[in-house]
Amino acid sequence: MASSKKSSSSKTAQRLEVKKTYKLYINGAFPRSESGRVYEVTNSKNGFVANPSLASRKDLRDAVVAARAAQSGWAKATAYNRGQILYRIAEMLEGRADQFANEIVLASGVTPKKAHDEVLAAIDRWVWYAGWSDKLSAAFGATNPVSGPYYNFTIPEPQGVIAVAPAESFLALIDAIAPAIVSGNSVVALVPGSAAIAAMTFAEVLATSDLPAGVLNILTGSHDELAPWAASHMDIDGFDISGIDKKKRAELKVAGAENLKRIHNFDGAVSPTRIFAFMEAKTVWHPIGV
Repeated sequence: MASSKKSSSSKTAQRLEVKKTYKLYINGAFPRSESGRVYEVTNSKNGFVANPSLASRKDLRDAVVAARAAQSGWAKATAYNRGQILYRIAEMLEGRADQFANEIVLASGVTPKKAHDEVLAAIDRWVWYAGWSDKLSAAFGATNPVSGPYYNFTIPEPQGVIAVAPAESFLALIDAIAPAIVSGNSVVALVPGSAAIAAMTFAEVLATSDLPAGVLNILTGSHDELAPWAASHMDIDGFDISGIDKKKRAELKVAGAENLKRIHNFDGAVSPTRIFAFMEAKTVWHPIGV
């Protein structure tokens, strides 16, 4: 009997922790980078945390293809349905708030209270933007006075595929994604540095939510490598460069000029205008019946 206990104790002592594998999130799946590359994330004491995937130009192209294929279906969903799906994601974030806070502490070295406050702010921000889903037509649409026997309506519509390059924090990621997808856009998010840790856990939430595959795609790695290709990509319609170094923003705007890409930076702004920045205003004329 004593021998059995000793054997059991020995096996417990030899157990190794199961480390999490960080991949990309493209079209509702978790592929590795096609290049096979990773980069190292360390904590504030220079201790190893994880090896997230280092996304390549090919991964960006794959994400854009997925986003384009998903965008029309997402845009055709009712505003109420989109709002409910986003609210469900907020529910799931709330249920895993402690996990997100722990990951932020691990990766960035902030205090547990500050990390927890950041997660709660991100959840509240997500709910706030979700609430705008069925209010966009009233806020940004209009019935325009015209001369003649016509009705003239202005109807807000999503722009299409939007790339976002947020700053290196979970809250910044939510601030960039939520206003872009609530109106019916699909998104390719370029997540830098240590923010990859919480971002890929967020991808796990997305994968088990009702959000259609391809509507939101997450690439981890380097802004310096991916942002120029996103700016010049002819099938990306808009680009939120809020997390890009201010000295490099002008180059991205020049690269995006060829396809008239709408490029904005908001620097932390929380406003419905952040939603409308990546929407189009369509004008419809209709004859007045007798």
